[in-house]
Amino acid sequence: MPPLTMKRENSVISAENEPMVRITRSRAAAPEKSTLARCAELPKPRGQKHSLQINSNTAVLRERKKNAPLVEKKFRTVLKDVTNLCCKSLNGDGLNAAKVSKKIMRVGNSSLNLSKVTTSVNAEVHQFPTKLPPRSSINQSCSDRKFHEQQQGNPTEIKRFSRQFEKALHDAAPLTSTKLDLIDIDSDQKDPQQCSQYALEIYNNFRVVELMKRPQSNFMETLQRDITQSMRGILVDWLVEVSEEYKLVPDALYLAIHFIDLFLSQNYVERPKLQLLGITCMLIASKYEEIRPLHVEECCFITDNTYTKSEVLAMESLVLKFLGFQLSVPTAKTFLRRFLRAAHASYKNPSLELECLANYLAELTLVAYDFLKFLPSAIAASSVFLARWTLDQSIHPWNPTLEHYTYYKARDLKTTVVALQGLQLNTENCPLNAIRAKYRQDKFKSVACLSSPKLLETLFQT
Repeated sequence: MPPLTMKRENSVISAENEPMVRITRSRAAAPEKSTLARCAELPKPRGQKHSLQINSNTAVLRERKKNAPLVEKKFRTVLKDVTNLCCKSLNGDGLNAAKVSKKIMRVGNSSLNLSKVTTSVNAEVHQFPTKLPPRSSINQSCSDRKFHEQQQGNPTEIKRFSRQFEKALHDAAPLTSTKLDLIDIDSDQKDPQQCSQYALEIYNNFRVVELMKRPQSNFMETLQRDITQSMRGILVDWLVEVSEEYKLVPDALYLAIHFIDLFLSQNYVERPKLQLLGITCMLIASKYEEIRPLHVEECCFITDNTYTKSEVLAMESLVLKFLGFQLSVPTAKTFLRRFLRAAHASYKNPSLELECLANYLAELTLVAYDFLKFLPSAIAASSVFLARWTLDQSIHPWNPTLEHYTYYKARDLKTTVVALQGLQLNTENCPLNAIRAKYRQDKFKSVACLSSPKLLETLFQT
């Protein structure tokens, strides 16, 4: 049978099976109503229960109003019973807690003994330490276990790290009226970017993380044989120029150099692969810090196509696997923001020159391999100390507010500040001048041209 004939017969059959509906004036006025809507208005066949239909009948509305309070009252009663049950169980005059703990709660096909659960939870609560665990147990839980194993043989380093760890976990009490010489830098909670409510806890956590994720300070002497300190300095100086050329944020530069030092601390790298490691770490850091990071093709172009795209991607995979994809690390720049905020608290107007000079001094330490032995927080605090001393010798560069928020006293920073002043004055005549040329620009207030006077011994007696 031709298809057209089948369609015609099907339409005839459907028309015959369509129930007849009495045409009224309302149906005649709306002839375009769909078949589905017409079927909804058809009377139910005999033998089936009639469902309650919604209409505008006055009797139906009256019946609905009569039943509405009953439904609402039943819902409230259930809530009231639950509330009373909880309150009675808490007060002790309702359900017996001992009876509840012995009951068995079934979940699906399995059963859960509430008494065992209660006992186990109470045991865990009682076993939770009220004091902080020793540093050895914390180090064992760190992902960087190699670092801990290498540090076990140096008791002096362990003691020094323990003191810094305890100081980092020091719970700074909120400022009270008795501390009149301190300035609360977290009192302004209008700016959401300052995170004033959580800043103290955030930076206390940073002080712990900087101890756990820091590179070795002697990897050139113990592990690396094909590269030297001067080669590392040349690489860092070149990365400073790259960050300036592509206008990367300073955090990307700090993070890239941290990745390089961390990788060199535990992996042997040959001389031809050092630049590949450097540009790959810059690529990873830019992906983490920048909105528009570097492209792999740009990394190849920067190195004058010394390395191919596949080599950069292979090194990126190797570095990320080594880091365990844990890229969040506090650097000196991280702490410098907080410490500069504390330094500006004593000024009526923020000093842009102080900020530029402190950033300049902190960036100088990136090139120097010897500064790996100092913590990033100590470098940031020393940069603020030396910057204040360089700009104004009439007042002491350290005050109670800085001591309170940095957890460092002036005498704790003596070694770092003296070494930092050597970099500022370029006492070793370092030929790497990318950072100095950067901060000679007018937009940085030409702070690289400033020099600090001799440090007095009395500055570090407090």
